[in-house]
Amino acid sequence: METKIDITQKEPKAKEKGFLTSLQKFCFYFVQWTWGLSVNLVGGIAFLICTKIKGRRWQHFGYSYIVYLPWNSGGLSLGLFIFMKDNHPRKKWTYNTRIHEYGHTWQCLLLGPLYYLIIALPSAIWCNCFENYRKKNNVSYYKLYCESWANNWGQKASKMTMIDVK
Repeated sequence: METKIDITQKEPKAKEKGFLTSLQKFCFYFVQWTWGLSVNLVGGIAFLICTKIKGRRWQHFGYSYIVYLPWNSGGLSLGLFIFMKDNHPRKKWTYNTRIHEYGHTWQCLLLGPLYYLIIALPSAIWCNCFENYRKKNNVSYYKLYCESWANNWGQKASKMTMIDVK
């Protein structure tokens, strides 16, 4: 029997409050703001510009912050800060993108300043330069190592399951 997935779920279920949860949260933010400072600083500045100056809608998602923008693109992760299309017509796309981009947040936790070289640059090239190749050869966007890795970690960290990912 197939498990039903609630695509209206907007964020991971809250963890039980306790010492270990508080310690995990503290360690997560401490590492993001030290080892991942270069990525989070750029993301934090963009977050402030988008939310405080431009008044864009935002929400918590796990340990990250999602800003919804009126662009015609997918998502972008800069450490703790995720930027993605607002009001996408397909709820499934929004649901999956939140989880996927959250996976990139955890990659930044591991890679810190190397995130740009190992994740962001290959992802940007794959997204922007190989769209025709992917369509012509029926290759999933998630075939690239950093994208499938983001799906994996996003699902594990959020305890949410993506749907129809090839």
